[in-house]
Amino acid sequence: MPDAAAKPSPLLRFAPLILIAAALGAAFALGLHRQVSLEALRERQAELEAFVAANLAAALGLYILFYALAVAISFPVASVLTLAGGFLFGPWVGGAATVIAATIGATLLFLAARTAIGDSLRARAGGWLDKLERGFRENAFNYLLALRLFPGAPFFIVNLVPAFFGVKLRDFVLATFIGIIPGTLVYASVGNGLRAAFEAGVSADPAAQGRALLFSPEIILPIAGLILLSLLPIVAKAFRKRAPEA
Repeated sequence: MPDAAAKPSPLLRFAPLILIAAALGAAFALGLHRQVSLEALRERQAELEAFVAANLAAALGLYILFYALAVAISFPVASVLTLAGGFLFGPWVGGAATVIAATIGATLLFLAARTAIGDSLRARAGGWLDKLERGFRENAFNYLLALRLFPGAPFFIVNLVPAFFGVKLRDFVLATFIGIIPGTLVYASVGNGLRAAFEAGVSADPAAQGRALLFSPEIILPIAGLILLSLLPIVAKAFRKRAPEA
């Protein structure tokens, strides 16, 4: 009886993932994926800027809350939201708010996955997963930090995988927070560049808009930074290969 009482029921264990799935379905049903777009940002620019100017703290709070919830339910709007953060709050404030929000959302998803299926998956997988788990535990922070710094690693997948390998919550939070800073600041800078392009009175012609955005210094420099950031894994791999020879 004590063992049965101590072990949570399957429904209770899977409740976090059920809530996430329900929230994700509701977001799509409400059409939020169509409302969160750069076109919507441009159309509502004056309204949003007026609200931010009059209610900066509230605007930041709402932005962080919405962003964290979007990441927690894996709603595919994070890139647009990051650009919007740079657009509305500037690259530094917007970037900082995004890092905080993304870390909170990723942590919520990590905890939900670990609660629901982390232990059961490890129990069923056996030896091979145990070996990976030991390696992840020994170098969890470094593994996660490398994944977060790598621009090609899907954010959603990197949020889930550590839950299957017994990664400590502290390591997950720190590696996520630190690792997403460079990419977030680059994207926030691109978002800030959109403001300059919009304020320049770009023509309504889509081709003219594209040229204006592409050749705007506020856009080119952050994109160059993103390209350099994407080269970091290649440089790191080259250094690792040369290390034994030194």
